Amino acid sequence: MLIGGFMKQSFIDFPQTLSSIIFTNGCNLNCWYCHNRQLINGNSQENYSIDKIYEFLESRKNFIEGVVISGGEPTIQPDLESVIDKIKSLNLKVKLDTNGTNPKVLKHLMTTNKIDYVAMDIKNSLKNYDKIICLNIDQDKIKNLIDNIKESVEILLNQDVIDYEFRTTFSPDISLEDIEEIGKLIKGANRFYLQKYNPVSNHTLTIPHTLTDFENAIKIMKNYVPNSNIRGF
Repeated sequence: MLIGGFMKQSFIDFPQTLSSIIFTNGCNLNCWYCHNRQLINGNSQENYSIDKIYEFLESRKNFIEGVVISGGEPTIQPDLESVIDKIKSLNLKVKLDTNGTNPKVLKHLMTTNKIDYVAMDIKNSLKNYDKIICLNIDQDKIKNLIDNIKESVEILLNQDVIDYEFRTTFSPDISLEDIEEIGKLIKGANRFYLQKYNPVSNHTLTIPHTLTDFENAIKIMKNYVPNSNIRGF
């Protein structure tokens, strides 16, 4: 596994679980506001040995309760399942952070009881995804990507085996109309978080939404996902 970052402990990234976080190198999207840009193309200057991480987890398994596998995009890592198997052998829970573009991988990990929690990013309303992901691909490939995201949403909505959340970074180019469409997409979900956007230097879209904007957006979302909350304010 290509690893560009490792956090030894976090109290907030895995609900009710003290966790370590593995950040995988490489992503199949190119979101313009991403603050882990060094991970997108696998250009992180950090090199972490998975064996060293296993050693750390083994030494802390009576303290650490779980591991978050984030990114980048973990589902593009060919050895993701074997890494999860090793983590689970230490009696640790696993949370997967994903952009939802690989529904077959997501479904397999869920149906084989490899993961305990999923956090899936919804970047924008589906019709405006291209405003966020910044991929220079043709419309057929965009459609395929959107279809995969819709499939991942359906996989999570139509099961009651593992817990999950959807989350959206409220970047300046997301409107309340987009929020309404996201709500329709994930209607009936367990929970939703609207996350604060952190301004990106040297970019035209640098003015974040106000707290009032967040409150109005959450009011809309609660019509579709009653357990909707703001994260980051």
